[in-house]
Amino acid sequence: MNAEGLVEVVLPGKVEPEGLEIRHGAVPTPGPGQVMIRMEATGVSFAEQQMRRGRYYDQPAFPFVPGYDLVGTVLATGEGVEPGLAGTRVAALLKVGGWASHVLVDAADVVPVPAGIGAAQAETVVLNGVTAWQMLHRKARVKAGQTILVHGANGGVGSVLVQLARAAGVKVIGTAAPRHHDALRERGVLPVDYRAEGLTARVRKLAPGGVDAVFDHVGGCGLTDSWRLLAPGGTLVSYGSASTRDDEGSKQLPVLKLLGRVWLWNALPNRRRAYFYNVWAGRALTKTRFRTRLHTDLTEVFTALHRGDITAQIATQLPLTHAAEALRLAESSTTTGKIILNP
Repeated sequence: MNAEGLVEVVLPGKVEPEGLEIRHGAVPTPGPGQVMIRMEATGVSFAEQQMRRGRYYDQPAFPFVPGYDLVGTVLATGEGVEPGLAGTRVAALLKVGGWASHVLVDAADVVPVPAGIGAAQAETVVLNGVTAWQMLHRKARVKAGQTILVHGANGGVGSVLVQLARAAGVKVIGTAAPRHHDALRERGVLPVDYRAEGLTARVRKLAPGGVDAVFDHVGGCGLTDSWRLLAPGGTLVSYGSASTRDDEGSKQLPVLKLLGRVWLWNALPNRRRAYFYNVWAGRALTKTRFRTRLHTDLTEVFTALHRGDITAQIATQLPLTHAAEALRLAESSTTTGKIILNP
């Protein structure tokens, strides 16, 4: 086990993807309550694109190992952990640290991956899947027969969200570039070109009375249009600030603006609601509840994947040591599906 050696990718500072560093070391030993996982698949998310620019609102100080989530096999367990967990394939949500061949994780934070689901398949729906599930079912609480608008319907979260929504009997309008429209139609989505003029009018034509929910990862000035598209009783779920990825200045300010706008809308006398979704919300105060909810929801996502309600979309798989190429590819916006890194 230890003969393999640790390989990890380090983000040393605000660098271009080629500035990522490869570091080698000893395989870590799990402490009390921990497991040591041999990573089988980790992914490139939008968070890493923000982090390399220093733009992710609560990223750690440089240098650090990126990697928001992973899937792998437990190789060793620490004191107080059920020894039978060794040999089990698990998934974990980390925020940072996943771009490594071996990772220490609290045993309470891992979720077993059901038999019949490969590591790369499972990896596509860890962060993206639990985000989509919680926004759809815990925040917006959609019901069969309703209509929703999903911005970036071909993206990592958006592509899972539209499939979960369709499986729940929901009508979906999705914004995306025209090259993705045929694929969206095959999933039963009504596609709209997000770059063409008159986006709001075209959505209104498809949903004259407004939509029951909007899922917006873009933020910025377009968030007001999302709010205005809601039907009475509708819900806006904002979950990112992609429009500010390349901006300079404070990394917290875009999120604070979103929070302020959400607070103001909710304070107004109306029948609509707005939320800023954060997958980590409540973890510091109610860790046990957070873990239970994550375990429950990710298990639901894995079940949907196994059942065929959602499909794993893998853009490509690259070795961990090719993380720079993977990050550059992700930032090109030319792929569909998740870019996976393997050991």
